[in-house]
Amino acid sequence: MSLLKLLLAASSKNASLQTPLQAQQWRFLNVHEYQGAALMSKFGINTPPGTPAFSVDDVTKAAKHWADENGEVVLKSQILAGGRGLGKFTSGLQGGVHMVTVAQAPVLAEQMLGSVLVTKQTGPAGKPVNTLYVAQKMKLVREMYFAILLDRKSAGPIMIGCSQGGTSIEDLAEKFPDKIVKIPIDIRVGCTDAQALAMATGLAVTGDKEAAAQQIKALYELFVKTDCTMVEVNPLAEDPSGKLIAADAKLAFDDNAAYRQADIFAMKDDSQIDSRSVLSPVWNNLNYVTMDGTIGCMVNGAGLAMATMDVIKLAGGEPANFLDVGGGATKERVTEAFKLILSSDKVRAILVNIFGGIVRCDLIAEGIIAAVKEVGLKIPVIVRLQGTNVDQGRELLANSGLAITPADDLNDAAYKAVAAANILSHAGGIMKCDVIAAGIVNAAKQVNIKVPLIVRLEGTNVERGKEILRTSGLAIIPAEDLDDAAKQAVKSITKA
Repeated sequence: MSLLKLLLAASSKNASLQTPLQAQQWRFLNVHEYQGAALMSKFGINTPPGTPAFSVDDVTKAAKHWADENGEVVLKSQILAGGRGLGKFTSGLQGGVHMVTVAQAPVLAEQMLGSVLVTKQTGPAGKPVNTLYVAQKMKLVREMYFAILLDRKSAGPIMIGCSQGGTSIEDLAEKFPDKIVKIPIDIRVGCTDAQALAMATGLAVTGDKEAAAQQIKALYELFVKTDCTMVEVNPLAEDPSGKLIAADAKLAFDDNAAYRQADIFAMKDDSQIDSRSVLSPVWNNLNYVTMDGTIGCMVNGAGLAMATMDVIKLAGGEPANFLDVGGGATKERVTEAFKLILSSDKVRAILVNIFGGIVRCDLIAEGIIAAVKEVGLKIPVIVRLQGTNVDQGRELLANSGLAITPADDLNDAAYKAVAAANILSHAGGIMKCDVIAAGIVNAAKQVNIKVPLIVRLEGTNVERGKEILRTSGLAIIPAEDLDDAAKQAVKSITKA
């Protein structure tokens, strides 16, 4: 069945759009809940008292310190993703947030620390829990939603509130659209007393509205003075006296301000970020985000990179990454980009889409050829160039003697990349190669495959398997080895 799905995806030029799994971008810094609580406290924002714990001994001490009159505390897994309460550890433990007694705290901490927590936002790989936030159990009677974001329409910050909370803003907007309050802020003036009171009224606070307004102004001060791109408090809660408490918050910071927010950026937790995204700023400042496809992308310009991924999907493929090499597509930068792309073992073809503006296309082509030779690429590379000296650039690529195929335009490049990625490589162990080949042929017939399919088999009855493929009457080409498979793929897409 999985083979059938693979062939179906390969044959469809209009595959339905799916959202690939993404790793967190390095672009905006996110901090853990305990770090955000410490920052908010500096600005006079009410937060639940608590202590970060990095070991079981730390948890034991903190639990004794923060236990309430019933001897209970809250253990909260610290990962950079939402949905922790409903998450599940790979060990089988259910939930990343627990209310426990002082005696139970170290026992549960033993299971949580060092384990991987999977939530609806982490993807199946999950994220490691290296820290627990041991917090005082709060008595909260109401939950609300509050956030400050950057708004394109008003070209400035905007406050968003809802008198209901405890769930995502998307769910709240769907269930309670009439309770959503939006207040744009003039960045030159800041959050006025009137605007803060209007938000407190919109949140339907039951306590002191003046005090609530001051909390809202403090949150705005945090947003501005720490160069936040987002402050999301969910829930913003009330205790029995009506006092507002930022029970849980998510803060994101603009990396352009790293030079003046050194203390905050020192909090960055690389264990929560995909290793390739962590390395990419070091690798010639390449803007990289890993995805879940098989076609590696190398493009100059973020907008062009996004368009390239869209066209790959429309051609029936899935991009393996977002990668913007910036304005200068030099040999050194292209070389590092290839290394970054190949750090994923899922990549089966690479599409290079370069617009030569200031830099001539023939010089770009020379850089690509030199980079391919240096890296020793074994998979097909499809290159679309456009700009000054484009014909000379394409000629250099076509005559390089390498597995590089020039494309006429972006659509042509995408279809060739999808075809090149459809090299099937299977080693027949327990299962015989002739049986595997028969299954491939049957699956190809069922989906009425239209693109060339290159198949490399190795193992028991391999010659019989290759014969079945050759005599199938379909566009299936058997390959002798992986190098031959790559060459066959390039040859087939050159004819396409």
